[in-house]
Amino acid sequence: MARFFGLALLLIAGAESTTVQRAPFCIPRGGAGDGYAAQLEGVKSSVMDKATAAIEELRKSIVEEASVVEGFGAQADTICNQALEEFATKAPDAGDDAVDASTYDKKLEELEASVDAPLQVLYLRQLALLREQALQQFRAASKTSGTSEYEAMLATDGQFSQGAEDATREGSDWDYSSERSYLQSVMNNIAESGKKATEVTMKSAQQQQTAMQFLQSQQQMIQQLQQQLYGQSSPWNLGVAYRIPDTNFNLQGSYQQGRGNLQLSCVPDEYAPMLGPNGFTNGVGPGNLGLSLNLSV
Repeated sequence: MARFFGLALLLIAGAESTTVQRAPFCIPRGGAGDGYAAQLEGVKSSVMDKATAAIEELRKSIVEEASVVEGFGAQADTICNQALEEFATKAPDAGDDAVDASTYDKKLEELEASVDAPLQVLYLRQLALLREQALQQFRAASKTSGTSEYEAMLATDGQFSQGAEDATREGSDWDYSSERSYLQSVMNNIAESGKKATEVTMKSAQQQQTAMQFLQSQQQMIQQLQQQLYGQSSPWNLGVAYRIPDTNFNLQGSYQQGRGNLQLSCVPDEYAPMLGPNGFTNGVGPGNLGLSLNLSV
């Protein structure tokens, strides 16, 4: 009987022990922590909607209009700071709960990242616009006489750096060093191409000069040979042309470089019907005699 009573006590104790172990699984998951996170998420969504509207205005100017926004970095910093301040004002207080405080910090970081991401995309787009403007200035400066390529590169790099610095958000991890390096690489390539073109032009001019010198030397050799064969050439050049009246015969004579030449040709006079049966004169006159004289000194 005592053994049976002890066994009954053990069964009751086991039942109570089993009940204590199952009790925690009856408590629903979640609680006050999830409710606080939901409140923070709602505040974050409302703040993000307002920040998105401001970002959209910048996007229209940079992407759609392809125009550089002056003071983009300051405007981006203002949008981020206003979003964080509004979140801090509207978000419920975490109190002394460490879990809620951690949730608050996490939501604040998520909000800053959500606002910063689209602004950084616009920042990169603005850097591309600044780079194109700088390259146009470099090409124009390179064509201007009196400006060296080195000076043009320094001025272009300074212009881009100033614009990029103005577009960078203060205190962020935004960086324009890669865009600046790319710009410098493009300018170096343009300068190298210009140098090659200049070298080709100079080489072509030298070749032409060499050809002219060769032709001049050949001409001098020909003149020397002529002097050896025919003696000293005369500086006089004389040409005479005479048309025999009432005929189609034209007599031409010339004296050049010490040599004479006489030529008789039959050339119809196209203007004879307009001048009458005898022309202007029956003898030798200006109408049928031509004379030219050239003296080489």
